Amino acid sequence: MIALGLEGSANKLGVGLILHPAKGGPATILSNIRHTFVSPPGEGFLPKDTAKHHRSWITRLILQALKEAGVTVADIDCICYTKGPGMGAPLQSVAITARTLSLLWGKELVGVNHCVGHIEMGREITSAQNPVVLYVSGGNTQVIAYASQRYRIFGEALDIAVGNCLDRFARTLLISNDPAPGYNIEQMAKKGRHFVDLPYAVKGMDCSFSGILASIDILADKLQNGPTEMKDEETGEPITREDLCFSLQETVYAMLVEITERAMAHVGSSQVLIVGGVGSNERLQEMMGMMAKDRGGSVFATDERFCIDNGIMIAHAGLLAYRTGFRTPLEESTCTQRFRTDEVFVKWRD
Repeated sequence: MIALGLEGSANKLGVGLILHPAKGGPATILSNIRHTFVSPPGEGFLPKDTAKHHRSWITRLILQALKEAGVTVADIDCICYTKGPGMGAPLQSVAITARTLSLLWGKELVGVNHCVGHIEMGREITSAQNPVVLYVSGGNTQVIAYASQRYRIFGEALDIAVGNCLDRFARTLLISNDPAPGYNIEQMAKKGRHFVDLPYAVKGMDCSFSGILASIDILADKLQNGPTEMKDEETGEPITREDLCFSLQETVYAMLVEITERAMAHVGSSQVLIVGGVGSNERLQEMMGMMAKDRGGSVFATDERFCIDNGIMIAHAGLLAYRTGFRTPLEESTCTQRFRTDEVFVKWRD
């Protein structure tokens, strides 16, 4: 079976084609195309501008994906699209495209939960068996474990997602959004030498990032506009923008490691799977790896091809559901900005 996947819940527009062998076995990625809407430094991406980008690019991306995969419309069994969660206008742009293709090509639709797409793609690529999942992106922060055909949420962000925290701080420092603000913060953090104390907000199994962002924004303003130079208390050396990026990363990732370890202890798992755009951060992977090693466990993660939003993960999760008999009727092929991970009935797993 072959599925076409369309993803556009935020500023990444992804189109992918995947093949599931009839007799089982690993999936084959036929094509995985992506195009990103990049806003100017100091600015985020507005829903209306992002939706316009998606409408402008989606046709050529679909044609490119078909050409790269070497398949025709007749070869495709179903069209999978992101139903949610995400930004309203971009989601609508992709949903309308999916409905149009369904009518034009006579193919059935499958609406896919964006978060479940990340999880299933991560499981497929890494071959992780039954891990605790840390899902971290610009719009979501969740610690998840599978039980009784649901992906259960053990902990999550109480306010803004960790990726949103990093992205908004990049705006404060006027860091480029190309290729991604979080990636550019990561590169700056590698040059940081001094740790600046920031609030540490773990509340049970949940995290809060808005206060940390407010605190480091104040420090950034003092650094850039203050009358006196900020200095490290121990060495007396000046604090730099790189030090702030380093401190922010170390603080928020330590929080994520803590709640993930607690979930591992609760469910008795020795594996961690990191998914979502922030999951491609090397420092987060390193910190999580140190924790897992101490517990005799292991960490699984993918590179930016699969961590960052993409169409292939929607195609894969959608095809898993399609093979169990799931369909999205045309009249129900809507999208929603709020679609909880634990709302999905995971029929394809025991």
